[in-house]
Amino acid sequence: PNGAVDGNGTPENAILTYPGFSSINMALTGANSHYNSLQTEFHGHVTKDLNLQASYTLSRAIDPSTGGSGMDLANVSNPYAGWKFDLGPSMLDRTHIFFVDFVYNIPFLKNSSSHLLKSTLGGWELSGIVTMESGTPLNISYNGTSVCNVVSNCSIRPDLTGSISYPKTSTPLNGPLSINTLQWFNPAAFGVPAVGSFGNLGYDALRGPGRDNWNLSLFKEFVINEERGTRFEFRAESFNTWNHTEFGGAGTNAGVDTGFSPGSATFGKVKSAWDPRVFQLGAKLIF
Repeated sequence: PNGAVDGNGTPENAILTYPGFSSINMALTGANSHYNSLQTEFHGHVTKDLNLQASYTLSRAIDPSTGGSGMDLANVSNPYAGWKFDLGPSMLDRTHIFFVDFVYNIPFLKNSSSHLLKSTLGGWELSGIVTMESGTPLNISYNGTSVCNVVSNCSIRPDLTGSISYPKTSTPLNGPLSINTLQWFNPAAFGVPAVGSFGNLGYDALRGPGRDNWNLSLFKEFVINEERGTRFEFRAESFNTWNHTEFGGAGTNAGVDTGFSPGSATFGKVKSAWDPRVFQLGAKLIF
């Protein structure tokens, strides 16, 4: 390669350790990771009709999984610092995870003296799974003019120039919170890295939106012939029952040389959401 690497027109080959090689990948199979957590659990029969299980985990997982899938042999961002430059919260890290699952045999008309009421309105069962968890880490990248225009197979992060904040405001102000309008974090807290540097922002330094998801199911078994064991089962299920808008990740690519506010059109804005409420019905005849 003979491309100029500075304003004086210095050819790349004049400063390379191994002239003639435009690109040498650096990949590692060894690194350090650690996980610490506080885990709590409760389960049992709260009443004779309610069986409940609940769990809460406070945790921290640290590793240098830069490959986006947690696998090894991923390119390091900074070949001069190695994997330690990308040491931070794991892509699987969730600070808080709370869930509840339950089965409730609704006692209403369960023991009614009326066979009609008992067989139609009594004996229904309600079950559900509730999940609440913190958001995934966000790794902020910068792909404007940088040292990576000279050093191949690298990536850099911006400089942190202010306090990280999460305004969670809409664009325009007072508008509805939706994909591509919700400003999740403040882009003004970041700046263009110094010439020749890889940026001072840590790896996976920000957090995306968390989740608050409820899945509920209503179940009933209708006995047709008790002696022969013939019965009809009906189930109504809902996912994201309360139709909460559960936002996904935010734009992490600054990608500009002229400033970070507003910077890239999607920088700091929520780009996706989980599915809205879904209903499904099921039926089964057993004979």
